[in-house]
Amino acid sequence: MWTRISFSNAEYVTPVPDEIQDDFNILRARRLVKQTKLLFVALLITIPAVMYGGSPDAPYWARVILPAIIGIFLLLGLLNILGVKPDKIDAVWAKKFIFDTIWSTPVTATLCSTWCVMSWWYAAPEIRTYYPLILSMGSLATAYCLTSIRAAAILNMAIGIVPIAALMLFTGNRMDMVAALSLLVAAAFLLRMIVDQHTQWTELLLLQHEIREQANTDSLTGLQNRRALEQVIQEHMAAGEKRRFALALLDLDGFKPVNDQYGHGIGDELLCAIAGRLKNVAGEGGHVARIGGDEFAIMLPHGSEIAHADLTDLLLTELVTPFRLQGNVIPVGASVGMAVWPHDGLTIKALMEKADQSLYAVKNKRKQEVAAAVAAE
Repeated sequence: MWTRISFSNAEYVTPVPDEIQDDFNILRARRLVKQTKLLFVALLITIPAVMYGGSPDAPYWARVILPAIIGIFLLLGLLNILGVKPDKIDAVWAKKFIFDTIWSTPVTATLCSTWCVMSWWYAAPEIRTYYPLILSMGSLATAYCLTSIRAAAILNMAIGIVPIAALMLFTGNRMDMVAALSLLVAAAFLLRMIVDQHTQWTELLLLQHEIREQANTDSLTGLQNRRALEQVIQEHMAAGEKRRFALALLDLDGFKPVNDQYGHGIGDELLCAIAGRLKNVAGEGGHVARIGGDEFAIMLPHGSEIAHADLTDLLLTELVTPFRLQGNVIPVGASVGMAVWPHDGLTIKALMEKADQSLYAVKNKRKQEVAAAVAAE
């Protein structure tokens, strides 16, 4: 399903499966919003100190203008998320927020790295080490907060730490070389934490998705179960009366004799084959659920390509052709009852009852027709 991340081989990226991509983005965005509010405040507090402590021999633009620009970026970032409530974040907002973070991180990191390199370059040898120390504290703290967005965290460390560490390694000063090596080791350790967390989140969300699927899926046919269908219906009801939708209940006629004559194995195969045909009728936008032994429900949402009035005929027509299973030709009949929201009921219970009444009215009519035909003979 996915490859676990490992530094012992060439695999270093754990792909996020499509089925959990939205959940993964929401989780990352929520975590980042919670952590970066405090981070922005902390970094903004340090801006005046950075200006005050800049190397006096560095150019004015490096000592004052760069920190001021960094402060503006931090303030804009804080204002962007100040009113955001993590529990209200949806997939669309999360995706945009992650994208904005990934492109803005290199900009801020480049400004910070430039300030550090220029301050270090113009500073007296005895105070040079302070500038990488200031930068590394901010860069590693930022990378830790960005661990939920792996690309942004890696870019932040690469742009923020690598340039100054490279300069320090080649100065010839023994303590500068030791400090640079310590910076790179700390960055590598944090990088390992970032990729491990990414894998853990992916595994956790996949497990949650699997549990959700099991709770909302009919194990035999793979269709939605009653619980999942009711959740879909509830979502459409919450959207307002303009989103009119139809609900059809379908009950197979004469399914029990199939089990009695051919066995439950073929009976299960038949249900799966019927499920496939019903999904074909409903199309991509429709929802098909198995709500009982041989009972199915089909929900057509607002804007469906299929007209609600045509649904019953389409379902019955789809089942006209007999099924061929293990060399057996098995015909199947069905009865269908319809209800349309909001006309036939404002609640799930009322809508189901209306469709059920319609279904049994069809069944009773058919029984009466059969009885009349037998009496005529």
